[in-house]
Amino acid sequence: MGVNSYSDEYSSTIPPASLFKALILDSHNLIPKLMPLAIQSIEISGDGGAGTIRQINFAEDSQVKFIKNRVDELDEKNFWFKYSLIEGDGMMDKLEKITYEVKFESTTDGGSINKMTSTYYTKDDFVLIEEEIKAGKEKALAMYKVVEA
Repeated sequence: MGVNSYSDEYSSTIPPASLFKALILDSHNLIPKLMPLAIQSIEISGDGGAGTIRQINFAEDSQVKFIKNRVDELDEKNFWFKYSLIEGDGMMDKLEKITYEVKFESTTDGGSINKMTSTYYTKDDFVLIEEEIKAGKEKALAMYKVVEA
């Protein structure tokens, strides 16, 4: 098994508490409404904390039909969230899982810096291609931008 980690930072004019609420705590309600052409629904199994499973069901014409994320850790006070992509169609035949750590921090101008680290756990001798990682980052950033707007 191979392990590869990648980190990114995004700046926003939105305070961390507001982004954390929209992107993490209320995402199952908000994201399907803001992105109906991409995401059909988000189903929650659990209380939202560690161990909760979030199944994201994509639009009918999407190449990927669904993915399941498991909440590993949730710290509402410090705006920190860790979750793992554990199931879904697409590349899951080549990946054990992907873990994501997301942290929202305040800036002096009232906005936020949003940091994300993605760790890919590949099966056997599979090697990730940079274009695949970049495509995933672009999808995540697009969701951030829709919520921010």
